[in-house]
Amino acid sequence: MTQRNEARPAATTVDATDWRSIVARYAGPDTLHSLRQVIVTLTLLVAGLWLGYWLMPRASWATVLLIVPIAGLLVRTFIIMHDCAHGSFLPWPRVNDAVGFVTGVLTFTPFSQWRREHAIHHASSGDLDRRGYGDLTTLTCAEYTALKRLGKLKYRLYRSPFVLFGVGPLHMMILQRFRAPGMATGKQQLWNVWMTNAALVGLVLIGLVAFGWKAVVLLYLPAYYLAAAAGIWLFYVQHQFEDAYWKKHAEWDYATAAIMGSSHLQMPWLFNWFTGHIGLHHVHHLGPKIPNYRLQKAHEENPIFQQAHVLTLWGAFRTLRLTLWDEAAGRMIGFRELRRMPRAG
Repeated sequence: MTQRNEARPAATTVDATDWRSIVARYAGPDTLHSLRQVIVTLTLLVAGLWLGYWLMPRASWATVLLIVPIAGLLVRTFIIMHDCAHGSFLPWPRVNDAVGFVTGVLTFTPFSQWRREHAIHHASSGDLDRRGYGDLTTLTCAEYTALKRLGKLKYRLYRSPFVLFGVGPLHMMILQRFRAPGMATGKQQLWNVWMTNAALVGLVLIGLVAFGWKAVVLLYLPAYYLAAAAGIWLFYVQHQFEDAYWKKHAEWDYATAAIMGSSHLQMPWLFNWFTGHIGLHHVHHLGPKIPNYRLQKAHEENPIFQQAHVLTLWGAFRTLRLTLWDEAAGRMIGFRELRRMPRAG
C-alpha cells in the first residue's frame, strides 16, 4: 500500500473564508530577489556548460558528472519561466515575458503556449469533467474498464514509468515544436511556438559553430533530457498520490482542489533550491501569484497549508504504481488493485 499521511485531518473541504487574503500577503515579486535569482541561475548554468565543455577533452568523466548539476540548473531555469508565466517573477510585464521567453527557449518550452495551457491546468486541476490540459491523462476505473483491449494497452503503456520518464522528455523536446490549434493554442500561442523554434535553431547553430557538435549532443542534450525527466516526475507526484482530489465539476472546489489535490513533497534543501521549492505545490496551486522564494514562508506561517498530503521522497517513488481514480473509494489505485475488484476488466 502507498504511504499514507496519518497527520492529515479528516476534512475534505477547505474553509474558503479568508484564503484569498492569506495568499495575497505573499503574492507579487520582490524585484531585487527575482533579479538576483535569474542572474545567479543563468550565470551558474553558463559556467557549468562552459566547464563541462572545457573538461570534455581533458577529463570526460568529469563532464559526465557535471551533467547532473547542469540538469538541476535547467530545472531551476524552468521554475523561473514558470513564475514568469504566472506574472509573479518581475513587476514589468514586458520584461517578465522576455525573461519567460528566454528561459523557455533554454528549456525547449514555448513560453506563451505553455502559459496558456498551464493556466487551464490551474483552473481545472482535480476536475473530472475538465481533464486534458497541462496534466497527465488519468482515467477512472470505470473509464478504463470500458476500454477495449487496445485502449487498455495504450493506457497501460502511457502510464508506465518507462514511457512517462523515458519517452516523456523526447515528447517535450520534439513534439512541443509542433502544436495544433485548440483551446490552449490560439494564434498568439502558435506564433510563440514558431518563434521559440526559430530561437532554438539559432541557439543550436551558435552552439555548433562556437563549441562543436559534442558540446551540444553530449552535454546540453543529456542535461536537458535528465532535467525534463525530473520535471515530469515532479509534476507526477504533485497530483498523483493515493489521497488525491478528483471531483465532478458540480462538486469541484478550487481551494479544496489546490490544497487536497496537490502534494507537499518534502525534499532536502539542495533539491528545494534546484526546484524552487515547487514541492510546496499545494501553496503554489492556492496562490499561483506567490513567487517560488516565498512558498516556504507562506507554508510555515499559515495552518491552512498543513492540510496538504505530505510525501517523502521514498513515498513519492511508491506512488508510481497509482494509475486509476477509484470514484467509489475516492482514491488512486493501481492496476493490480483493479484486477482484485469484482467484475473488473
